[in-house]
Amino acid sequence: MSTSAISVQRLDTEPALKERVCEALLAAIAAMDIYAEPEPPKLDERQLAARLGVSRTPVREALAVLEQKGIVKIIPRRGTFVVRKTKREILEMIQVWAALEGTAAAMVTERASDEEISRLRGMFATFTDDGEIRAHIDEYSETNINFHQALISLSGSRLIKEITDNLFLHIRAMRMRSINERDRAQRSIIDHMHIIEALERRDRDEAQRTVRDHSLDLARHIELYTDYLD
Repeated sequence: MSTSAISVQRLDTEPALKERVCEALLAAIAAMDIYAEPEPPKLDERQLAARLGVSRTPVREALAVLEQKGIVKIIPRRGTFVVRKTKREILEMIQVWAALEGTAAAMVTERASDEEISRLRGMFATFTDDGEIRAHIDEYSETNINFHQALISLSGSRLIKEITDNLFLHIRAMRMRSINERDRAQRSIIDHMHIIEALERRDRDEAQRTVRDHSLDLARHIELYTDYLD
């Protein structure tokens, strides 16, 4: 089993420490490339406690919470591992995400202000020619993630946000990993601009369709090219 590096920041001790440790670990896991190696990432309880500046008790409690959420799995005498999904599970998650994000996009056309929608366009302002796209590929990956989070947030639907938050860890990992494959970055930028144009026109049906199709394109890519999930 592999022990992957995990970046966490030291915490000050105070009440509700378990909750703060849980939030810190969740954010750190979300930032990991959990599909980078053949084996699932292993988390070292002692190391995490030292890096967070807390005792092992709140770390152990936080990991138990994350296990209940299905984010990690604690195996007696072996350790704690980040849960990874199979290809079939990932594809199902993306299909659910596509439906929910498409609905969110339709809601954005009705609820978001012109200024809020214009900020989505501004996220891609530096990606206007091929040279810039290649030069900022890593930055674009993060921008890609932020775009989808912002779109869901602008829908104003707390329920959609809560459900997609539970899918976000693995959807994010797949978007980050696949954006460098088979010119997906360039194609993705075109997709995003079509989405923004539909939102700016307040075209409810087109916004919903383009957002859904964009996510389903990720599913098709994973189904065809991601052998590391088999």
